Amino acid sequence: MSFTNLKQFLEVLKQENELLIIDEQVDAELEVTEISTRALLQNKPALLFTNVIGSSYPLLMNTYASEKRVELALRTDPDKLGAELVTFAENLMPPKISKLLSRRNTLKRFLSALPKRGKGCSQDQTIEIDLSKLPIIKCWPEDGGRFITLPQVVTYDPRTGKRNIGMYRMQVFDESTTGMHWQIQKGGGFHYFQAERLNKDFELAVALGTDPAMLFATIAALPENIDEAMFAGFLRGSRTAYTKAKTLSINVPANAEFILEGIVPKKIRRMEGPFGDHFGHYSAASEFPIFQIKTITTAKNPIYPATIVGIPPMEDKFLGDATQKILGPLIKLIHPEIVSLWAYYEAGFHNLLVVAVDERYHKEAAKTALSIMGEGQLSLTKCVVLVDRDVNPRDFKSVLNEISKNFDPHYDFIVISKVPLDTLDFTSFKMNLGSKMVIDATSNEELRMENGQLTIDHLAKRIKDSISKFSFQIHDWKLVENTLLAVKVKNNGREILEKLVSLESLKDLKIIAIVSEDVDIHNQEKLIWGIFTRFDAERDVIFTEQKLVGISPIYKGVMGIDATWKEGYQKPLRMDERVVKLVDEKWNKIFNGQLTMNNGHDKWLKLIEN
Repeated sequence: MSFTNLKQFLEVLKQENELLIIDEQVDAELEVTEISTRALLQNKPALLFTNVIGSSYPLLMNTYASEKRVELALRTDPDKLGAELVTFAENLMPPKISKLLSRRNTLKRFLSALPKRGKGCSQDQTIEIDLSKLPIIKCWPEDGGRFITLPQVVTYDPRTGKRNIGMYRMQVFDESTTGMHWQIQKGGGFHYFQAERLNKDFELAVALGTDPAMLFATIAALPENIDEAMFAGFLRGSRTAYTKAKTLSINVPANAEFILEGIVPKKIRRMEGPFGDHFGHYSAASEFPIFQIKTITTAKNPIYPATIVGIPPMEDKFLGDATQKILGPLIKLIHPEIVSLWAYYEAGFHNLLVVAVDERYHKEAAKTALSIMGEGQLSLTKCVVLVDRDVNPRDFKSVLNEISKNFDPHYDFIVISKVPLDTLDFTSFKMNLGSKMVIDATSNEELRMENGQLTIDHLAKRIKDSISKFSFQIHDWKLVENTLLAVKVKNNGREILEKLVSLESLKDLKIIAIVSEDVDIHNQEKLIWGIFTRFDAERDVIFTEQKLVGISPIYKGVMGIDATWKEGYQKPLRMDERVVKLVDEKWNKIFNGQLTMNNGHDKWLKLIEN
């Protein structure tokens, strides 16, 4: 069975004891963030809040915040779906009837890709244009206001008519106006760019609460000009239904809980933000286009969906990992030398990408990295690590072992400066611009022979002796896989780093990373987050020895990364202590009062009635 709307999926979650209905009154401003974040960390089910202050609409949180719920949503393991997709695509080059017929289920998925016109629930009723009546959340204390966090923004290229569906946060400015946070390299932003070129206001629609396939297609990093509605049909195994908008000339999803129709006027910008984002820090306020709502239609008894992003792990971990499991294998169609690749949610996805390469000639992996850095959403990657074909890119410790065995900065380090960077990356102090780096840890037999066995005896003792010289400045340290030395400091990170990389006693290390006091270096998730979200490659990476020969940089020795929080960086996210205390007091009452599939059946039927 495939899901054609959100409520069908929620019914399955309820049957699987993966949905809690919470009647306790809650505030959409901050309190829901604290509850949902704790619930995720405690592996609780999805949460449906029925009593949100100031709103008559239920609020759905943590819908996809577990591997089990993701598999229920997709009706299969994302890894299996990815393998199925790439195998079928390979069979199309060239196509053979026998091969296609041997994969009838996949063929059916592809035949379901073409969207169709049809009726659904999204226009069952038209409601007053008043966003204050929706349970729109304020996620973090210093956010600029309330934000719509799961919008599926439907746009059409004003020149070609090609559709795009993307997810861009929307800050609520008043009852009928929001921001439209189009970052660089986003399809909807490209369409708006063309509309402004034509001196036209830009029609679009925002869907809230679609079926799971449409949601996963929306967040997937598809190649430009690939229709997300078609990909949703493939994931679902049935065609995506669209219907004519009430007040616009475009088509909108036929099965959504809410549809917001409106325009983004040309040449108008408004200050938007700050917003607590998935890098675990606030993104700075800046000017973005605005969205003016002309009408709102809904399903019967609509449910408003939202999500929280912040210091990982959050719900985007499960969404992002699922989509890269599905789409990642397709990179082989462009780069047959790539065995697999993995973007780390701990680093906000774009900050760390590991690629396993089957090298067919010397330094082919470096060529691959440079090519990847020009591919669609992958072009926003800040750090690429290259490993051999038999290494699992998802295993951070295995990746470090490869760096230990194979990385020689003189030959294997590339830095690229003054290039486009993720809009949310604040480390260069320049929006949309910064630097990237490549660490080539593919096989290097000469280095391996030179170093011999790299399980270094007494390394920990040498580190301890070296650290003792900085006892008043270094608060803690951890050696990971005899490769990465993580050092926690309060102040003077750069000065301490320069001294450490120059110590003879630490010459057998590959990387020393200095982090700030708020980073738990003994937790791998937090360590990866604390390093990779807080450095600019051009400014914050140093080596024991670095010089120029002509215009060619020469690097030797230990790599040092100053990943300390610096003046001018955006603040890391932290909840207001008053809210933490409030949720402490209400926690047992909230979850003891929950409705599960064994009680509250009549109320559930009313909530999901279409």
